[in-house]
Amino acid sequence: RPMAPPVTRASVEVQGEEVGRVGNGFLVMLGVAPGDDEAVAERLADKVRKLRVFEGDAGRMNRSLQDVGGGCLVVSQFTLYGDARSGNRPGFTGAAPPERADALYRHFVAALAREGVPVATGSFGREMRVELVNRGPVTLWLDSRELFGPA
Repeated sequence: RPMAPPVTRASVEVQGEEVGRVGNGFLVMLGVAPGDDEAVAERLADKVRKLRVFEGDAGRMNRSLQDVGGGCLVVSQFTLYGDARSGNRPGFTGAAPPERADALYRHFVAALAREGVPVATGSFGREMRVELVNRGPVTLWLDSRELFGPA
């Protein structure tokens, strides 16, 4: 389940040190559910790579990440599975266990890189400070279950 705003630039810091940066492209905040697998990670990476959300000649969103030579900053984000329906403190039982989430996070990053997308990353499981300049602003929510059905 990635959330992907197109950005002019984005960066991530861990303990005051920049660990990842991207210029024109996407900031992908990636959450992993217990039922997700490598095939889902591959399909999501392909979808992100091919999304036509960058402005073309006619001023419409019709160019993909690859069309504009963009990159991706990919940050793990288990809080995308936060459930605040009951009470005031969200629960995160909808997120995959850390070991599985880390493996699929790395698989997603590798799938993007394998297709020639420049990729920077955050640090899995660490407290990060993420900064972005959002284009538009446009932010897209991609849910693998809605896109591809149950894993």
